[in-house]
Amino acid sequence: MIIGIDGNEANIENRVGVNKYAFRLLHELHKTNENKPNPDNLIVYLKNKPLEDLPKETTNFKYKVLGGGGFWVITKLTPYLFLNPEKIEVLFSPSHYTTPFLTIPKVCSIMDLGYLEFSGQFEKKVFWQLKYWTAISIFASKQVLTISESSKQDIVRHYPWASKKITVTPLSHDLTENDFKISENDVRRVKNKYSIVHDYVLYVGTLKPSKNIEGLISAFSKLTSKKPLQLVIAGKKGWMFGDMFKLVKRLGIENKVIFTDYVNDDDKMALRKGAKVFVQPSFWEGFGIDTLSCMAMGIPVVASNVGSLAEVVGNAGEIIDPYNIDDIARGLSKVLNMGQKEYNSLIRLGINQSKKFSWQICAELTLNTIKNAKRQKR
Repeated sequence: MIIGIDGNEANIENRVGVNKYAFRLLHELHKTNENKPNPDNLIVYLKNKPLEDLPKETTNFKYKVLGGGGFWVITKLTPYLFLNPEKIEVLFSPSHYTTPFLTIPKVCSIMDLGYLEFSGQFEKKVFWQLKYWTAISIFASKQVLTISESSKQDIVRHYPWASKKITVTPLSHDLTENDFKISENDVRRVKNKYSIVHDYVLYVGTLKPSKNIEGLISAFSKLTSKKPLQLVIAGKKGWMFGDMFKLVKRLGIENKVIFTDYVNDDDKMALRKGAKVFVQPSFWEGFGIDTLSCMAMGIPVVASNVGSLAEVVGNAGEIIDPYNIDDIARGLSKVLNMGQKEYNSLIRLGINQSKKFSWQICAELTLNTIKNAKRQKR
């Protein structure tokens, strides 16, 4: 079978969210396919030449660079696949955006539909593009992948006619073997780099309203601790983030809150390793890779009770109401003030919970779904 893949979400240097998903899935698809007795042929279409950390080409795995341009799926990919020189039999788009015009069977991935519930937290251009193109992609695709049961329920609620073509492919953490071996020297290095001198609460993610960072800052300002404590907010600026910085100043906690901006993978792993607790207070999440990764590394987590986070964390973390600042503060205080025995028990629960998730399973489910799309009648 010849499978086409839109690889652009993976071919980005500073990966967040859907980029991480596409990157890890592409690697696992490459590995899973190569290990099959009769591998399929995977053709990955890109705007630009592949980055060095993408999978290497093999007999059954090739890249095709089509060049860049605005609305690339429409202006570049669609015209190219009308001719279909590689004779692909299914097009897989690991994002919300697939081409609506091709007769080739299509499979797309939907992370979540949070933008429909919180439209005011998005720039108008981003919102309208997500709303309409996502709906078109779901309609045009033979099969639809999503990354949690929570996201599946949302898709069915908004698009009930799509219920029979949705497959849940849970993700996993973003760690490599080396990431489990982060040394205390690495932790000291990154603490010195970002002027972290005390125990710290860690948040990792893009700075945007859906992440509820203002709620986290307000909750942190209410914490009382026997030891000095800092809040480290690690992530690149997204949109509508100005009020976060103003809130820190208004609360008078500038000396306790550190904004790192985007951090590379080495720094991120060391920041996780050194954290006393990781917090994900989002109003919604499609999955929560950073939360699961911290659990896998042995870092206790505090996470929202909405969307997929409670599904990912299970009983292995402290669950909080993201709309209740006092409850966010309660969850953080509970973990921060645990005795060593209870704290270690929470660590073990998190590690065991993280083992339930696998990129190999995600890739196998994805390949099976792609093959089902091919078998369906047009």
